[in-house]
Amino acid sequence: MSNLKKSLLIIGVILLIDQTLKFYIKTSMMLGEEYKIFGNWFIIHFVENNGMAFGWDIAGEFGKMFLSIFRIIAVTGIAVYLYRLTKKENTSAGLIISVSMVLAGALGNIIDSAFYGMLFNESYLQVASFLPAEGGYATFLHGKVVDMFYFPIIEGN
Repeated sequence: MSNLKKSLLIIGVILLIDQTLKFYIKTSMMLGEEYKIFGNWFIIHFVENNGMAFGWDIAGEFGKMFLSIFRIIAVTGIAVYLYRLTKKENTSAGLIISVSMVLAGALGNIIDSAFYGMLFNESYLQVASFLPAEGGYATFLHGKVVDMFYFPIIEGN
């Protein structure tokens, strides 16, 4: 199997797992709810953010649109880089796998931001519904990104 096919397979499998898990969490958990998987080391903790690392936000309508467009440009750049890596004969499998995983995660966040606002109602103080009769909570490219993996390494105040 070629490096490109392996990369596409990795991206596809990760996206499928990512979106399936996010769909399950959105439709069965309320914001802030959590399940301990491995004691206090690995927790499924449902949070949503406007899409930037650490929950940072660029305020207003312009900020959200800027962030969405930036994401699409960045993912396009990562995809081109990955494609070029897969065409080189001496590229390590580890690098191709790593970049494929980063690309899959970034694509998953774009899917959340682009479509979740239209497909789900708010998760605040309720479990979200898929395709609610009253419509979603946001327009195209204005949805929130679902985050759920929590690894509390450091405890503090």
